Amino acid sequence: MIHRLTVVGLGLLGGSAAIAARKRGLAREIVAVGRRAERMAPALADGVVDRVTTDIGEGLRDADFVLLATPVTAIEALLPEVWRVTRADAVVSDVGSTKRAIVSAAERLARSRALAFVGGHPMAGSEQSGYAAARADLFAGTTVILTPTELTDRLAVKRVSEFWEALGSRVVTLDPDVHDRVVAAVSHLPHLVAFALVDAAVRLDPGALGFAGRGFADTTRIAASDPGVWRDIFLANREALAETLATFRLALEDLERLVA
Repeated sequence: MIHRLTVVGLGLLGGSAAIAARKRGLAREIVAVGRRAERMAPALADGVVDRVTTDIGEGLRDADFVLLATPVTAIEALLPEVWRVTRADAVVSDVGSTKRAIVSAAERLARSRALAFVGGHPMAGSEQSGYAAARADLFAGTTVILTPTELTDRLAVKRVSEFWEALGSRVVTLDPDVHDRVVAAVSHLPHLVAFALVDAAVRLDPGALGFAGRGFADTTRIAASDPGVWRDIFLANREALAETLATFRLALEDLERLVA
């Protein structure tokens, strides 16, 4: 049982985690932190969270489990404040789609003040975004990747694992660098390709999309994802993504030769 769960960022992932935790009775109190109180008001009205605040210090005060669910660049930027105000015995984790930079930043901060951080990434999502798209079963049957290092507190890893398992997820662990290379291939590249496919169709013929069938729609569904979120992910994982794109380009060239 979590005494106070604080979710920073009440969008699709953070909102779904809060809804599922409430439904399963995992926390006595759930607090949401966000930039705009009005955007968190529906979760308060639904009874998903007990309190909302735009003040991260207030939101993290006395929390024993903190889940950072903002875009990846915001997570890294928030860490110094998280380290400053979170109580020493709390566990902090995140849902960021890239891990190397976030985990490295957390370990640098841990040199000056001990605080248990466990990098995390649920392999779940939708082309839809925001709390309105959140649902209790988003993580059921999905894989959550945790990225502990030799410096990570093992009890904290256990607590974070138990949290995700209670939401119905299968938990695996990867090195942060390995994680970023793996998700570049199976998540980031597919999104980039979906964006490119839509762009290519419009470049070939601006009216082509009006004739697209289910095959095109199924292939490019994720191109409807929030472009701001994916811009941050692509930039945060640019090195691994560049390597994956180079390999993908070779595969395309092989196909092009076969077609010719």
